[in-house]
Amino acid sequence: MITREEIANVLDQPVYDGDGNKIGDAKHVFFDDMTGRPEWVSVKTGMFGGAESFVPIRDAAMVQDHLEVPYGKDQVKGAPSVDVDAGGHLSETEEHRLYDYYGINWDSVLSEAERTDDGRSAAGTGTAGTAGAAGAAGAAGLAGTAGAAGTAGGRTGREGAGRREGMRGDEAMTRSEEQMRIGVERHESGRARLRKYVVTEEVQQTVPITHEEVRVVREPITDANRDEALAGPEISEAEHEVTLHAERAVVETETVPVERVRMTTEELTENETVRGQVRKERIEAETESFTEGEAKHPRDDKRRDDKRRGGK
Repeated sequence: MITREEIANVLDQPVYDGDGNKIGDAKHVFFDDMTGRPEWVSVKTGMFGGAESFVPIRDAAMVQDHLEVPYGKDQVKGAPSVDVDAGGHLSETEEHRLYDYYGINWDSVLSEAERTDDGRSAAGTGTAGTAGAAGAAGAAGLAGTAGAAGTAGGRTGREGAGRREGMRGDEAMTRSEEQMRIGVERHESGRARLRKYVVTEEVQQTVPITHEEVRVVREPITDANRDEALAGPEISEAEHEVTLHAERAVVETETVPVERVRMTTEELTENETVRGQVRKERIEAETESFTEGEAKHPRDDKRRDDKRRGGK
């Protein structure tokens, strides 16, 4: 069981279930107004801590650097949503709902609340009130205005980290406000793939080609060629053929690798503005002025009334 002295070690620490699953972070501890013992712990759950669930702290234990509760993660997240009043208390109805949800006998809770730590009855203590917040060392919270203990039965006071709620001896009041915590989550924003397909393009290239042409060459008769010139008949008809040659362009294609293509990813960081709403407490001073001769204290009025009734 968590004691008041351990509260400072509980607040803002991770909360795990018995199977080692993280549920969230402990934000507030609520005390029983009658016994003064820690009764509930509120756990911030969800991606951004937007939800808050109540868990009984009576069977919880500090394990190294976290708080371990004997309830499953899903059970804690599914706990009923309850409201805390302006004084930092759970109503008896809301507390009853939570006990029923966690399967805790309400009668046994009441019986335990009627006993002090040394076993004596607490009915006549007259010190029940709103339990204030614990100090850094987990000190006891400030007791509220003295009254009958039975009026505070089943209600619990909220304890925050290192602060007290309500009025203290120096008549100071604590102002609180919510702070927005923003985180990021990674999600799939799209897909990209490489696809290869074939296209046909027109290609133009100039290449040199050669061809043969006929040219008539006339040579005079000389001593060197006279014998060849007189070898035939003197007068005759004759034909002589010459084969002409030419080059033409021949197109062939060859497949060759030209490059390798792959896909990679890179992370780019950009700024995004996130807006939300937070609640803040405001404290205003109200003063009341008295004119000269006006009663300065309620007891003065009572004394005057007593004198009138007594004929004095």
